[in-house]
Amino acid sequence: MTTRRRTRLALAAAALLLAASEAGAQVTELRVVRVREEGPFRDPAAAFWKEAPTTAVTLLPQAMTLPNNLKPAVQSLQVRGVHDGEWIAFLLEWPDTTKSDRIVVDQFGDKVAIEFPAEFKKDALPSPMMGNPGGRVEIWQWRAPFQQDLERGRPQVASDLYPNAHVDVYPDELLRAIDARPYMGAVGVDNLITRADKSPVLEQIAEGWGSLTIQPDDQQADGKGEWADGGWRVVMTHPLVGGETDVRFAPGGETAVAFAVWDGGSREAGPRKSWSTWAAVKLAE
Repeated sequence: MTTRRRTRLALAAAALLLAASEAGAQVTELRVVRVREEGPFRDPAAAFWKEAPTTAVTLLPQAMTLPNNLKPAVQSLQVRGVHDGEWIAFLLEWPDTTKSDRIVVDQFGDKVAIEFPAEFKKDALPSPMMGNPGGRVEIWQWRAPFQQDLERGRPQVASDLYPNAHVDVYPDELLRAIDARPYMGAVGVDNLITRADKSPVLEQIAEGWGSLTIQPDDQQADGKGEWADGGWRVVMTHPLVGGETDVRFAPGGETAVAFAVWDGGSREAGPRKSWSTWAAVKLAE
């Protein structure tokens, strides 16, 4: 990388940090109201969402690390939160003119993520950019391709993507299952990011860039997304008190939250996303 490019990136990062500070100041508090309905909450069109106030969250370009995304497709989210004393849920809405729920070469799926500090310290929050060493964060990520797989009842296969293609034979048609696994890539080693496992939401943890890890034994987040009228409405829900490694919520308690969105139709994936700074979260008694 040339010195000129490093300078430009440094200046862009400094400008975004200033913008992030100003954007964060705009979101004072996301109020999570208590509702009479019992969770888990999975319906994006449920009537009880009208009881929760809408918070507008400003999203920022990702210019902190390569590959950058200086012109993200999604620039704001509308967020609501509810709980019933046992479950907490968030409804996220954003415009998207293309429904991207298939993954093929050079095409990506729509995704949205919610991030919380693993240990809430009001005056010592971790970095909203996936945490930092010693500042762990928990991330719930909903994926549109996972949603499609669950609705279809099976993962997509090559014949779904390329119906006119001809294949002579697949390894699992000739070999024992254990012998065919090496030919199946990440699926063959049960990598959770390759398929939906009962839920379209993945629970992950991180302590900085490049450290994102799936929680293998404690996947309790659930959710559902609906695309209509040029936009997504996505619910993510989780028990207030989950497993030992989960963030814990309590009626009357508070924490912080940040968000990220990937527009698959705009070829956003990995670091190519839009993101938010921390916003305060307050749960009603």
